[in-house]
Amino acid sequence: MFDKETLAISFNALLAHKLRTLLTMLGVISGVGAVIAMLSIGEGAKQEALEQISILGINNIIVQAKIPDAGLSSDMGLARSSGLSIADGENILQFDALFKNIVPQRFEAVTSVYYGSEEVHARVVATTPDYIYASSVEVEKGRFITKLDLESYTQVCVLGAKAKRALFAFSNPIGKSIKIGDLSFVVIGIMADKYIARGKVEGFELKNLNEDIYIPYTTATKKIERSTLNNSSRGGRHFFSSQVDETKYNVPEVDQLTITVTDLKYVQPATKLIESILSRRHHNVDDYDIVVPESLLRQSQKTQQIFNFVMGAIAGISLLVGGIGIMNIMLATVLERTKEIGIRRAVGATRVHIMRQFLIEAVTICLSGCVIGIVIGLTLAKVIAYYADWPTIVSVYSIVLSVGVSTAVGVGFGLYPANKAAKLNVIDSLRYE
Repeated sequence: MFDKETLAISFNALLAHKLRTLLTMLGVISGVGAVIAMLSIGEGAKQEALEQISILGINNIIVQAKIPDAGLSSDMGLARSSGLSIADGENILQFDALFKNIVPQRFEAVTSVYYGSEEVHARVVATTPDYIYASSVEVEKGRFITKLDLESYTQVCVLGAKAKRALFAFSNPIGKSIKIGDLSFVVIGIMADKYIARGKVEGFELKNLNEDIYIPYTTATKKIERSTLNNSSRGGRHFFSSQVDETKYNVPEVDQLTITVTDLKYVQPATKLIESILSRRHHNVDDYDIVVPESLLRQSQKTQQIFNFVMGAIAGISLLVGGIGIMNIMLATVLERTKEIGIRRAVGATRVHIMRQFLIEAVTICLSGCVIGIVIGLTLAKVIAYYADWPTIVSVYSIVLSVGVSTAVGVGFGLYPANKAAKLNVIDSLRYE
C-alpha cells in the first residue's frame, strides 16, 4: 500500500461526508480564529502603549505639582514648602552624572487663543528649548523656542498640529500673530502631528500634545500673571479648588519638571534620589507627584502579558474542545468503517497503513480548520480595528502558534482512534455488520 494511495483513501473518506467533516472542524476553526484575533489585539495594545509612553520619554522622570493634602501636613509645614520650583530642578541637576537636563513647564491659565474671528481652546505651555529633546515631539515647519527667545522675553509661539488646523486651517501661520490672553504672539513654528490614541496609560493621563501652544518660559514668568487659580499640570482644572484655604499654600513656580536621565539603567536609583531631594526641600509636604514612564511601561507590559495569557487560555479551550470533537467523530468513524478496515487488512494493508490513514484524516481536518480559522482570525482583527477603533497587529508568531497547536491537536486526538482502528481483529471486522 503506497502512501499516495493512503492519502487518496483518507481524502475520499472526508469528502464523502462533507457536512460531518465541516462540523468536526468547527472547534478548530473557532479556536484558531480566536487565537489570532486575541493575540492581534494584545500585540496592538502593546505597540500602542509603547508609542504612548515613548511620548513621555522612556529616559525621563516627570515631577508634577499637585494640591497638598492639608490633613497630612501642618499649616506651618505647608507654608514652608515653596511648591515645585526651578530651584528644585537646579538642585537635582547638580548630580550631573545621573541627569542630562531638566525642562520646566508652566501651564498657563489662559485657555482661549484667537486669530481674527477664529477661537481655539488650547493648553498654553511655557517651556524652554530643551523641551523637544526631552520629549518625542518634533517641529514640522519653522523652528522651536531658542535660548535667545528666553533672554529677550520675546512674544513668540509654536503651535501644536491640531491648534494650527483650528486657527489657520490650510494656510501657513508662520509669521502671523495670534492673541493669547491680552498679549500678541508671533507664530514661529508648527509641531508635527502626534498620534495620541488613549487618554490614559496605566492610570496616568496623557494630554493631547497636538492641542498645545508653546511659548518661552521667561516670557510667561515676566508678562503673564501667575494666578492662584492656575491650571494644574494635568490641564483643565484649577490648581486650588474653591474649598481649599489658599492662604495656607504657596503657589508652585512651575507645574511640571521633566528630568532626563543619562542612561535608562539609572532611572530607578535616580527616582529615589529625586524623591529624597524633593522631600527635604519641600519639608515632607506631599505637594508633588513623581511619574516614571519606564515603570509605566513595565507595568503595561506585565498587564499585557496577563491579558495575552487569559485570552490565549480561552482560545486554547476552544482548540481543546475541537480536539475532543475530532476524537469523538473519529471513534464513530472507526466503528462505522469496521468492515472496510477488515477488507483492507485482508487484501494486504498493515496496521501501520490503517493507523496512518486515520491519522491523516484527523490531521487533515485540523489543518483545513486551521486555514479557515486563520482567514477568520485575520478578518476579525481587521473588523475589530475598524469598528472598535482598537489597533490590531497580526504577528507571524500567532499564525505559527495556531498552526502548531492545531497540528498537535490533530495528532494528539487522532492517535487514539487511529490506534484503535489499527488493532481491530481482521476476522471480527469482516464479520461486523
